[in-house]
Amino acid sequence: MTETMTASKSAITKSDFRSVFWRSFALMGSFNYERMQSLGFLYSILKPLKRIYADDEEGLKEACKRHIAAFNMTCAPSTFVMGISLAMEESYARDKELDTSSVNAIKVSLMGPLSGIGDTFFWGIFRVLACSLGVAFAQQGNPIAPLVLLLVFNIPNFLVRWFGLKLGYTQGSSFIERLERGGQMQLVTHCAGIIGAVSIGTMIAMWVSITCPLSFTLGEMTITIQEYLDQIIPKLLPLLCTLAVYGALKKGTKVGTIIVAIVVIGFVLGLTGLIAM
Repeated sequence: MTETMTASKSAITKSDFRSVFWRSFALMGSFNYERMQSLGFLYSILKPLKRIYADDEEGLKEACKRHIAAFNMTCAPSTFVMGISLAMEESYARDKELDTSSVNAIKVSLMGPLSGIGDTFFWGIFRVLACSLGVAFAQQGNPIAPLVLLLVFNIPNFLVRWFGLKLGYTQGSSFIERLERGGQMQLVTHCAGIIGAVSIGTMIAMWVSITCPLSFTLGEMTITIQEYLDQIIPKLLPLLCTLAVYGALKKGTKVGTIIVAIVVIGFVLGLTGLIAM
């Protein structure tokens, strides 16, 4: 087996892949509510990125900027996205005519589906199974209980990380090459953007909880404002709030300022009973 993991034209070595694999365990190390796992993602793929753009300092800077965009998903399958991202970065390094926006579009489109699969298996199955076996051994006074728990949970974790990385890179490379030859990359990028927008809309509906509890009596009928807002557009207030924050970010408003504004406005409106959060 040669030093490179895929085709001979690849600059990425086995050492680079091992670096991505081990660094992926630090994905949550710098989690924040502005960019979430993005810094951990960039840290994980930084070594192969430096090799890809070894003679292009500006290209490396632009790649780093691309990968500090907001990213968040279940940790174990995240290496699959890392592998695809590296394959796309290699393609872009070879052909500057490619649209770099497709890199983040693909990442965003994969976040939702892979997180759903990862959460189901790792938090819904493996964690429960590992804890159940660990507790069963512990109740019997068996000292290997902690080891059983760690092995049952982490063996699938390690396997998914390693083979997900290889699969994402190898299949990502061939997939991207086929799209480039067929001229379908623009279509895929457009579809990925749609999926990303749907995923973001779903997250807004699930995570942003804002309602208007105001109600008044008209004759014998009690009218609740929130019921009428839901008839117009369900989750209208969370959508308006998110769009307001997005608009502020587009205008260059600092994140700290936005957070303070949300706290102050939320406190005042909550105190007056106009909204409930």
